[in-house]
Amino acid sequence: SMTIKSLLLLAFSATQQKETDFYTFKVVNIRGKLVSLEKYRGSVSLVVNVASECGFTDSHYKALQQLQKDLGPYHFNVLAFPCNQFGQQEPDTNKEIESFARKTYGASFPMFSKVAVSGFHYYFWLPKAILPPGGSFC
Repeated sequence: SMTIKSLLLLAFSATQQKETDFYTFKVVNIRGKLVSLEKYRGSVSLVVNVASECGFTDSHYKALQQLQKDLGPYHFNVLAFPCNQFGQQEPDTNKEIESFARKTYGASFPMFSKVAVSGFHYYFWLPKAILPPGGSFC
């Protein structure tokens, strides 16, 4: 019947429309475990580069932790990706980075393994307009 054909077409269309978006990526967390960003779908995610030797490290980590503390209960997550590409301001290992952030700032937000963001395909999904001239906040 026409109804069954319509339902089948809708079901087929829904499965075919699964586009690649930010949440379809898998990343490695700071402890080396593969994590699907799908787990953050339905929440607001603030994706940030972090560095332990940036001139703004203290204020950035404090602000990020405060955001996570204040907004985390409302389906918000800071997703922190350490990077050493901007002035070699994150030379530490993942273990050292996590220890520093957790002990110094009580960072409770998800952290991921160190990344190279130049050409980093996750950043394709982020608006380029938010970056200052030069592409770095440090």
